[in-house]
Amino acid sequence: MDAGQDERGSPTGTGFALAERVTDLEDIRETLSVLETWEQRYQYLIELGDQLPEMSPEACTDQNLIRGCQSLVWLAVDFDVVSNRVLLCMQSDAAIVRGLISIVLSAYNAKSPGEILAFDIEALFADLDLLAHLTLARGNGLRSMVAAVRDRALLFANGQRVATSS
Repeated sequence: MDAGQDERGSPTGTGFALAERVTDLEDIRETLSVLETWEQRYQYLIELGDQLPEMSPEACTDQNLIRGCQSLVWLAVDFDVVSNRVLLCMQSDAAIVRGLISIVLSAYNAKSPGEILAFDIEALFADLDLLAHLTLARGNGLRSMVAAVRDRALLFANGQRVATSS
């Protein structure tokens, strides 16, 4: 194990070791389906965001900042060549956005580049009735997060193995 790496060889201090412990997507679907009001659902999103692993300040760089989001959102990416999995760590300065990040991570984290690119995130958003209850700016920011993850997955799928962790 190199200095600055965890036992898997992933960069330390970015949250990758913890990022695999996100809420299961099916649990999110189930919970959102039983909540009766959007006020309750927003509260649940805030709670999901509170459970996100912390991203190190060193990873919150301009290079990792996602453009197109009204709030500040950072994305650090690593690729585990052994398991062919994309490891994601995301953070935001806004509570609701952190909850949206939890949904994005539940859909994409620790998946292969092909799985990420094949996943119909728009169908997920429709199933959760999510975009209808977000402001236009927040919906555009959510799509910017998705685009950033998919762009990184496409690079990995095309053989580029450059992580963006710090």
